[in-house]
Amino acid sequence: MSESRISSYREEIVNGPIIKTFFKLGIPPLINQLIAVAYNVLDALWLSIYDDLAVSVPRQVWPVIFLFNAPMQALVTVGMSTISQYIGMKDYREASVSASKLLTMALSLGMALSISLFSLRSFIFSQVVRTPEEIVSWVMDYSAIMSVNILLTYIAFSYNTVLQAIGDTKRPAIINAFAISINTVLDPFLVLGIPPFPRMGVIGAAITDVIGSSISSISLNLLLRKYGLRAGITSLGGDWIKLSIKIGLPVFIMASMNSLAFIAQLRIVNAFGIIAVTAYSIGFIVADIADAALFGLVSASSIMIGQNLGAGNRNRAKEISLKASASVFSLLLLGVLIVYPLRIQIVRAFTEDPSIIGETDSFLNYLLPTLPFFGLFMIGMSAGRGSGRTLVPTILGIFRLWVVRIGMGYLLSLYIGVAGIWLSISLSNLLAGVAALIWLARGNWNRAVIKRGEFEVSTT
Repeated sequence: MSESRISSYREEIVNGPIIKTFFKLGIPPLINQLIAVAYNVLDALWLSIYDDLAVSVPRQVWPVIFLFNAPMQALVTVGMSTISQYIGMKDYREASVSASKLLTMALSLGMALSISLFSLRSFIFSQVVRTPEEIVSWVMDYSAIMSVNILLTYIAFSYNTVLQAIGDTKRPAIINAFAISINTVLDPFLVLGIPPFPRMGVIGAAITDVIGSSISSISLNLLLRKYGLRAGITSLGGDWIKLSIKIGLPVFIMASMNSLAFIAQLRIVNAFGIIAVTAYSIGFIVADIADAALFGLVSASSIMIGQNLGAGNRNRAKEISLKASASVFSLLLLGVLIVYPLRIQIVRAFTEDPSIIGETDSFLNYLLPTLPFFGLFMIGMSAGRGSGRTLVPTILGIFRLWVVRIGMGYLLSLYIGVAGIWLSISLSNLLAGVAALIWLARGNWNRAVIKRGEFEVSTT
């Protein structure tokens, strides 16, 4: 491993100015996220041109994809907390060991889950999700191709996690932005059938995702080698498995429960018909524009918290979490203020159906004002991932989705219709955000979970 380069990243993260370092680390993935959101918006636009109802297809499949990606969320947390804390300790050999174990587990799980989704998708979408008949054939085609993408996503995320834990967020962001740019260019050709490509609709949209993930996986692997880091296939060892269960099990439970909650929520929405389904899909596309800053910036706080805890800077780790919370809340509030007045014009880009426009506007009126609070919740999640203290964020996440979104949403929908679902989604963001901020400010989460020289392994 190129220790001098890694040490320079560490020095800035452990001793540099917090806000400056937070944005220096966070802006590259933020830009990458903005590009990803732009791709998702354009993808939805091409699908809406192909057919008004086709825009609903990805939103039917993605909650299921998230469920199959739940183990990956746990692995990312394990990798981020252990590798970043070893970097903070200047124990670069153990950081390499942890990277190899992360990749080994990611390959194994990714392959098994890719095959599982392909085999089970007919049962999932016909019996569990209860996809509306108008789009079920498209959903089956789209999910078949996206099952391949699961393996590629596991590989890409494992490489990306190692690089970010080191402190390099810029070059992985450039690689991912390049891959998404290729997706964006190819998308209208494959979806709409611009010569020389055939008109493929939702199948074309899925194929571009697979192409992008392939580019990311190969390029991130090449970048990792430049650091001299040999992240190969290795034995896992009992100690690593025990620690991974301790760190990752709460995240896996939360990610699984989150995904199941989104599937349950989707099933409730599906019961109100294709108008509600389409409004739900378009509404979240608009929300993605407003909270694009969120998913780019939260990774920076995980890196900074992990390395500072590894260096023994407990008070600085808590200060990072609170300053990150204030920054993310402010940026999301700005995003909402920009998007809210334009919401109808944005919705009209995807449909001219007045009933869909009206229902989507109702959804956004509930959802948009609470997005800054969702940002606070995500910083709480990020602090848990950086520190390895994931239990409390997991409990908050489960409460947010299963008690508020699903339980309250179902009951409210019985009395006030689909608006009850929109209201429960908004309340879940608000309550979870406030609770996460209290935990960050007063909780005893700012303690490292690993010790120097904890793992020994031979890498092949």
